[in-house]
Amino acid sequence: MNTENTGNSLGFNVEYAKKCAKLYSDSMQVRCIIIDTRGNTIYCDELCSFCKSIAKSCEYEENCRNAHLYGSYQAERFGGKYVFFCPLGLVHWASPVICDGAMKGALVAGPVHMVEPEDFLLDEILEKNNLNMEKIKSHMDEIPVLKPERVNNLSEMLFMITAHISDINPLKYMEERESQEQQADISEYMQYIETMGGDDTVTNAYPIEKEKELLSAITLGDKQISQKLLNEILGHIFFSTGRDFEIIKARVLELVVLLSRAALKGGADVEQIFGLNYKYLNQIHGFKTVEDMTNWLSKIMTRFTDCVFNLKNVKHVDVIYRAVDYIKRNYMKKITLDNVAEHVYLCPSYFSKVFKEEMKFNFNKYLNNIRIEKSKALLLNESIPLVDISNIVGYEDQSYFSKVFKKLTGVSPGKYRESRGKLVLDD
Repeated sequence: MNTENTGNSLGFNVEYAKKCAKLYSDSMQVRCIIIDTRGNTIYCDELCSFCKSIAKSCEYEENCRNAHLYGSYQAERFGGKYVFFCPLGLVHWASPVICDGAMKGALVAGPVHMVEPEDFLLDEILEKNNLNMEKIKSHMDEIPVLKPERVNNLSEMLFMITAHISDINPLKYMEERESQEQQADISEYMQYIETMGGDDTVTNAYPIEKEKELLSAITLGDKQISQKLLNEILGHIFFSTGRDFEIIKARVLELVVLLSRAALKGGADVEQIFGLNYKYLNQIHGFKTVEDMTNWLSKIMTRFTDCVFNLKNVKHVDVIYRAVDYIKRNYMKKITLDNVAEHVYLCPSYFSKVFKEEMKFNFNKYLNNIRIEKSKALLLNESIPLVDISNIVGYEDQSYFSKVFKKLTGVSPGKYRESRGKLVLDD
């Protein structure tokens, strides 16, 4: 980790940002770091005991870096702040430092818990990340548990600090963020995408095969080959158009759309790509030189590729933890897969697929496991009638609750209560 960067190569006052990060850490009693646009840590006052315990794991360090970068990208997308889960289920929040209209870095705070960690889920997470369970779990207990309301307030405060570090007007930025949150209709942009899908009158000399190779390379995540092919295609466009700026601009617009489609094919989030694409297509009208425009296009290609590959797994982990957190808070209600999918901003079919891939069992099984685990503690309290327990944990039908309980534990709820939790299997 590079914690000695004091220059201005990042595009903002790093020394001032360090002071702000330390002030935030000391006053909020939550660790705050500064990262660059690659996810590298450029400032960290002191690692928490938990982070120290996993610092030697190179594999996890990369996962951690990608998680911080993902949260920062999402914060940029959602107007300045974003609360997210890292691969170990810990809660962080990020806010981007914006200068000259672009993200130059970010402040990331955390880790904290928003609910008490459950051992069975924690064991699975640690094993998946090849981390020492006993050693890590002892430090995990030192991480504070904060209510969601406080985490949201801390996230808002971090946004205000990064807005102060940025070269933006905080009030104007907040107004723009509110406007973005209210703007849910992207139909105009989708229509724009459809009308920019390509030009059938393109001369036969255009290297269409190279274009296909470029899209395949992006879908496969090969940045080096992608850059080489993009440069060759741009070279052809410059040559064949006589460097006519308006014609080049039109062709670059087409390439942006093609690159975004390749990213979607690779599994990138639809809303994220559409949001970035809309932003990029508006920016192109501000360029005055071919060099500035082509350099901008290369950065877009890298960003789209990041959305597909470097951050895809992190995105899925964040979705799963958000879903699990929602289920834990609402298991006592009548909740469905559609409810949870809506909460994490995914369509139900895609959410179901991701959930099963990450958790190794489907949504209903996980929900039943949570409800039955909660009911076990209630069954030990004999003052609570059995019929009430089924309702308390979210089952409207007591007989169905009994059926699920016996299937998962091997005994009926009544037998479990009689044995005081000792699982003596029913005949």
